Amino acid sequence: MIQHTLRDNPFPVDLSFPPGQNTVMVGFLIWDFDGTLGCREGLWSSALLTVLEARGGHPGFDAQRLRAELRAGFPWHTPEAPHAQLSSPELWWEALSPVFVRAFEAGGLDPTTSRTLASRVREVYTDPNYWRLFDDTLSALQMLSSRGWTHLVLSNHVPEVARIIDALGLGDHVERVFNSADSGHEKPHPLAFENLLEALDRPGKIWMIGDNPEADIRGAEAAGIPAILVRGRPDGAKRHCRDLFGVADIVGQA
Repeated sequence: MIQHTLRDNPFPVDLSFPPGQNTVMVGFLIWDFDGTLGCREGLWSSALLTVLEARGGHPGFDAQRLRAELRAGFPWHTPEAPHAQLSSPELWWEALSPVFVRAFEAGGLDPTTSRTLASRVREVYTDPNYWRLFDDTLSALQMLSSRGWTHLVLSNHVPEVARIIDALGLGDHVERVFNSADSGHEKPHPLAFENLLEALDRPGKIWMIGDNPEADIRGAEAAGIPAILVRGRPDGAKRHCRDLFGVADIVGQA
């Protein structure tokens, strides 16, 4: 099972290999999760619509207006603003409740019904059954592990992301999860990366891999961590590969 980072944990993590394991550790690969290793189909709007459907739906509900309302209000939409005050999962989700209420209201529900449905979003969104890994994820991580790389996750995500990652079968491959809901800092905020480096006691070889050019790539590079953009288009990134197997070629040549 993966080790979940706790807020303000002052102790560096021991990432040494178990006795008898012959692989020599090369360094650390920091992975973004959502959009890089796996995804939730339909993202947040899908979760809210699932909650609505479970209630029996609503004639004339405007799903487009709901989706538009979800384009703002999440912590990662304002990464320049730390949120240490959201110091527990309950406080984190409580802060998101107004976003969900506004989205349901925008779609056409009354305030009372919207508040009731908003309280059910957490359970649906974090249900691992709605999440999946990309086809290349496990094979690529296994290959890189065999070459001595240790995998970490640095994610802007919900407090339950470590449980989701574990349920998807990544627990044997990812050593530790660093999550913005724990640290209070969203990528590309410098402290999101600096806190990770401090927890690892300033390691030698280390790379960031993600699908977001701003949060993952430019954020990491600003912190002195070389980065690889995966999936999608190159978007001006220094290093890019369309799938995760290309990561091995890039880090192997460095």
